[in-house]
Parts: sequence; C-alpha cells; structure tokens
Amino acid sequence: MLNSVASKTIRHLFTQSEAIEVSVRCYPSSKLLQGSIDNFKMSGRGLAIRKDFLVDEMSFETDAVALDFGSVLGGKLTLKQPTQAVAEVKLSEAGINHAFTAELVKKRLLNLDLPSLTELSGGEPVSFSDIQVELLPNNQVTILAKADLNSEELVPISMTATLAVERRRRVAFNNPQFTTDLAPEAQKEISQALAIAFAEILDNMVDLDRFDLDGVTMRINRLETQGKQLIFSGYAQIDRIPNSP
Repeated sequence: MLNSVASKTIRHLFTQSEAIEVSVRCYPSSKLLQGSIDNFKMSGRGLAIRKDFLVDEMSFETDAVALDFGSVLGGKLTLKQPTQAVAEVKLSEAGINHAFTAELVKKRLLNLDLPSLTELSGGEPVSFSDIQVELLPNNQVTILAKADLNSEELVPISMTATLAVERRRRVAFNNPQFTTDLAPEAQKEISQALAIAFAEILDNMVDLDRFDLDGVTMRINRLETQGKQLIFSGYAQIDRIPNSP
C-alpha cells in the first residue's frame, strides 16, 4: 500500500513520466504503524517538470522518514518531520535546448534594458533568441544565440564556457571565450560586446533558489558533462511533500 501511495504521489510531481519506480524499505514492517520507515528510493526516466523542463533520468534516496500513518491510509504522504535525500539528475543536450523555449526562461531573455545592452542598441531593449547549447567534454559548453537590437538584422553571437557550481546552488558559466566567426564583418565588434553581456546574463540565471519548489531545498554537489548529457549530483532537504505542479 505504501509503495502504491508513494508512486502515485511522486508521479503527480511531473507533468509527464515515461517510467517511475519507487521502493520503500521498512524493517521490521511493524515500524510503519508508528509512521517510521528506513528510506524511500525513486528512479525515473523521461520526466517533464512544468511541461518544458525535460529530465532524461532522475533518482533519489532518502534518509529515514517519519510519516503521518493516517495520511498514508488516506492515499497521501505527509511528513512528520523534515528528511534529506541524495539525488542524481541527468539532462540531455536536447532537453536543455528545449528548456530555453519555456516561457519561464524566455521572459528572462526578452526586452532587457541592462545598461551593458542599451549602450549597444541606442537605448532600445535587447532580446536574445534561437539559443543552442552544445555539451562538450570537461564540463565545457558552446552556446550560440541571436540578439535583437530592434534593428533590421539580428546579430549572431557565439561563446564557449566552463560549467561550475557556486555556493552549491548556482550553475556558473566560467572563463567565457568569445568568437565572431558567425557574424558578418560589419557586426563582429558588436557581436563580441553582446556575447560578453549575454555571458553575464547566463551566469546569473541558473540559481536553484529562484525555482519555487514547495517544501524542498535543493543543493548541487557536483556536475559533469558526459557525452550529450549533463549530470548533476546533490541533495535535497524535504520539509514537506511538494504539491503537484
């Protein structure tokens, strides 16, 4: 019964799931009557969070959990006290690029009026679109984008950077290197200036504290590029079971 309730609860956290497996360890089983279990394990693949944030694979394992047994009988999971979980998340290159089409991300890249941008556009707001990320070995990425300065032509920009974790909650784009190979001769200078500004925007965008996860605090211990996947490992403190997105 507990496996069934846990599986149902976790499935509801995702707007899409190809497969989710949940196992509960409780020995002796009589401990469950007091709401005490040894841990939960969950593994899933083909997951979608808020429709546009695609996760290839996700797994976590909790510490000991104290549950309200009455809530289990009612088909829900309610924690009696916070618990922690170790977690691993695998994102695909395609999934990362899809995330840049999500409204939550796009609105942070449209009609920007930062001084570093308006100085280049004659005071007009600047937007970035057509973002493409390529994962490279050694935690490096290549990022292509187009900048709209409210002029007749879009300006292509290109950069490489090294992904790193700062303060266990922010993904930083370190040591950015810029190239103007994709820009016409007349746009090369402004292309580099826009790429520098775009790198600063990206460097402040991926912060876990900005994501509204009800009752869950996430922290990253390590990230690594492996082929066309970006792998995060870390932990979460779970104060309460999140509501469905």
